[in-house]
Amino acid sequence: MGTNARNFFTKKEQQAITEAIGKAEHKTSGEIRVHLENDCYGDVLDRAAYLFGKLGMQKTRVRNGVLFYLAVRDHKFAIIGDSGINKLVPPGFWDQIKEEMQEHFKKSDYAGGIIKGIMMAGEQLKTFFPYHRDDVNELPDDLSFGKE
Repeated sequence: MGTNARNFFTKKEQQAITEAIGKAEHKTSGEIRVHLENDCYGDVLDRAAYLFGKLGMQKTRVRNGVLFYLAVRDHKFAIIGDSGINKLVPPGFWDQIKEEMQEHFKKSDYAGGIIKGIMMAGEQLKTFFPYHRDDVNELPDDLSFGKE
């Protein structure tokens, strides 16, 4: 594992994360993305919210996108849900996912933490946004990367 966003996860870990997104999205019509960059200048939630918009995640039909954001050198991360999710879910909806991910991160199991968070999000979102047979994958499942 390197200290650069592009090589933070091995190819095998990147594939496992992409597969987890696909599996989670087969439980919900929600759209999940993972974005990594080296550094986060300023507040991590502000940066994640900015990237949410820059990645076009607010363009889903029912506003049910979720972004997992990691700044690998700064050891910061955030989970951002779109307005369609946040107006339906109870307070603290993301806290349990974040806490579970942190437990993995403390053991340097970053890929495992991301995968666990993705699967938990898919499981929880299926209550509010169930998967439909005619569901269209509105956003890419592969990881995206910020400035190097």
